Amino acid sequence: MSSEQTPTTPDSTGPRPHRVTYAAALAALEGVGLVAGGVWMLVLGLTGEPDDRQQAVTGGVTLMVLALLPLIAARGLLARRSWSRGPAVVTQVMALPVAYNLLRSDSVAIPVGIVLAVVAVTALVLLVHPETTRALGIRGPGGARD
Repeated sequence: MSSEQTPTTPDSTGPRPHRVTYAAALAALEGVGLVAGGVWMLVLGLTGEPDDRQQAVTGGVTLMVLALLPLIAARGLLARRSWSRGPAVVTQVMALPVAYNLLRSDSVAIPVGIVLAVVAVTALVLLVHPETTRALGIRGPGGARD
């Protein structure tokens, strides 16, 4: 096998597997959600009456910066870049405790927690599926070369 045909080379021939596209869409959805939340916090911090204006602005900017992780991962997944699965998985793992905390609240945040939990678990299942792994050219355990 030449180095261009090794199992670590993403399978870029043919159409992109639906699972990769769906995982990218879910990661992008989370990124857009983070941007929207960040903008909302920032606007509220600048125009509203928050308890602490500096904390609201800092929180808004932080959410917008954190949105880069899933958005970049989504773009990488669509381009079948093997590095993109790592940030996408990290995003999902970080979303699970957030969803748990939202579910423990007694407010309108509970439906948001349910949606976030479903999105994170679904994305994780899609990201670890063998078809996704093959499409991204990621070798499984024991697939290392000597």
